[in-house]
This record gives sequence, structure tokens and C-alpha cells, in this order.
Amino acid sequence: MLRIVNRVVTGVVGLVLVVLGGSVLAVGLGVKPPSWWIYDGRHDVLLSDARRTRWRHDGWWWPTVLAVLAVLVLLALWWLVAVLRRRRLTEVAVRTGDGEGALLRGRALEGVLATDAGHLDGVAHAHVRLAGTRTAPEASVRLSLEPHVDPGVALDHLTANALAHARDSAGLDALPTEVQLTGVKHRAERVS
Repeated sequence: MLRIVNRVVTGVVGLVLVVLGGSVLAVGLGVKPPSWWIYDGRHDVLLSDARRTRWRHDGWWWPTVLAVLAVLVLLALWWLVAVLRRRRLTEVAVRTGDGEGALLRGRALEGVLATDAGHLDGVAHAHVRLAGTRTAPEASVRLSLEPHVDPGVALDHLTANALAHARDSAGLDALPTEVQLTGVKHRAERVS
């Protein structure tokens, strides 16, 4: 969702800047703008003194300007924090046999865990996402189960096989996991 909002906001802001910048460049080069455009010619200013001071003495003007600017600043800060915050764990600290440590790419562990979970009996599709910190990762697993599979059995197999294997091979004390089970929907087929 955030990626879509990010792309839409960036696209709209970019389009507005390109249109305004292109129009300023075109008028500066001598192109005659339409009559409804915000300025008329190459020697015209964007905001005249009359337009700039039009509502200065009204009581609502400055509170409105400050409120709009405050909202814009808050939206820009929210967008910046949302873009800079990482949702995925990029690396996991792994204990090695000699007492030293190593870093394992988070996507590699996600891929191995998803492959192990996908090989379980009755699992049509598995998706894994890691979050948390390098030393204390947390997994989020989404399993799509075939209609004949008992969800409790599938969860037991996931816990005993795939999650235990990932936790042991990475040398983690614990791997807290949230599992979401969904059923695969097959289209009806005509039997003749």
C-alpha cells in the first residue's frame, strides 16, 4: 500500500513540477500562454503585489496559511519516515561452530524457509517474510493449503520441520513466528 502511495505522490508532484516548469520555460522563450494562465508574458511576474497582499488584512488568512503549511510539513515528514523505514530484515546474525558469528542475508533465509515450508505435504504455496532485529528475527509465514489438508497437522509439520530446521541452522535461540493459513480455491471443472 505504501509503495503505491509513494509512487502516486511522486508521480503527481513530478507532473505538476514538469508542467509548471515547462510553462515558465515556454513563456520565457516567447510562447504566448492562454488567457486563463497565471501570468501573461515573459516580463510578467508570477505573483504581483496586489495578488500577494490581497488577503493580508483578513483575520482568517494567516491562520489558514500556517495550518496548510503545518499539514504539508507533517505529511512530508510522514512520507519521509515511511520511505526510510525498512519493513524487511536485510540480514540475520548467525552463530557459527567456532564461537564466531556471520551475517546471513535475510532474503536467503526467507527463501530457504519458504522452500522448506512449500515442500510440506498439502502446501500449495508458502510465503515468508522476516522482521525484527538481526539478533532476534521474527518470521511471518503465509501458507496456502490444499482442501484435503488438516490445518493443525500442517501447522505441526511447519513447526517441527521447516521452522526448527531454520532456527537450528541459523543458530537462533528462538524464532517467533506468525502463521497465516489460507485454503487454495480451485475453479470448478465440468465432469462429463
